[in-house]
Amino acid sequence: MSGCRTEITWIISLRATCIIPTGSTAMTTASWKRRRNSIQRGNHDCSASAGRVQCIWRIGMNETLPVIYLARHGETAWSLTGQHAGLVDLPLTAHGEHTARQLGQRLRGLTFAKVFTSPLQRVSKTCELAGFKAVAVDDPDLLEWNYGDDEGKTTEELLKVRPGWQMFRGGYPGGETAEQVSARADQVVSRVRTVEGNVLLFSSGRFLRMLAARWLGLGPEDGRFFLLSTASLSALGYEENRSQPVIRLWDDTCHLRT
Repeated sequence: MSGCRTEITWIISLRATCIIPTGSTAMTTASWKRRRNSIQRGNHDCSASAGRVQCIWRIGMNETLPVIYLARHGETAWSLTGQHAGLVDLPLTAHGEHTARQLGQRLRGLTFAKVFTSPLQRVSKTCELAGFKAVAVDDPDLLEWNYGDDEGKTTEELLKVRPGWQMFRGGYPGGETAEQVSARADQVVSRVRTVEGNVLLFSSGRFLRMLAARWLGLGPEDGRFFLLSTASLSALGYEENRSQPVIRLWDDTCHLRT
C-alpha cells in the first residue's frame, strides 16, 4: 500500500493512490480532494511541498491541549549497519544531515513553548539542522540507552550469546536496565506535562520508544512495539483531557519522500 505511514491519525498525500485509515474506512485521493474542499481549515493541519499536500486530521481530540513532538536523529553509520549506538558520540552521515534539514521543513510553521535535545552530537546536530538549536535546551534525560559492554554490537550478535534476549525486558551488561531507562523517561514525561504549550523533543530511537510506552502508562517492556525510523516525527498528546494520554502520530517519514 502506498502513502504515508501512521497508526493513529490520518496522514494524507495527494500523490498516494490509497490512504492508511484509522479504523476500517479508506479514503481515495479523489474523495480526499472532495473532502478537502468541503472542510473548515480549522479542523486539520496542512503543509505543501513538491506538489504534495499533507494533512494530519484531528479526530475526536481536544485541540486546546498541548502536543509533545518527538524527533529522532538522522542517519549515522551505525544506524545503517544495525549496530547498537548508545552513548558513543557518532556524527550524522551526509544523508543524515540532509534528512535532518527535511525534518526541519516538516516542522516549519509549528510553534513550541519548549524545545529539548539530547546532548549527543547526532541528536544536537539534527536539532541544529532542523532549525531549533538556538532555542533548544540540552537534557541528559534524553540520552540514548547506555548499552555498556554491548555498544557497537548488532542484535543478531547479542542473540547468539543470549538466546531469547529482549532489550526492553532486560538491559545491557555494564549499561542500563530497562527499568533505569524507564525512570529517565518518566522524568521527561513529568517535566513536559508541566509545560503550557507544545513541546519538541530531539532524541534517539530506543529512548523515544520507551518514552512513548511510559507516556501511555505502559510497562518498559512495551517499548518494543513502537518502531522508529531515523529523522522521523511522532507526536504524543491527549484525547479529551490530561488524564487520557494518546499517540497522535507515529513514525511519520512523509517529509523524507520529497
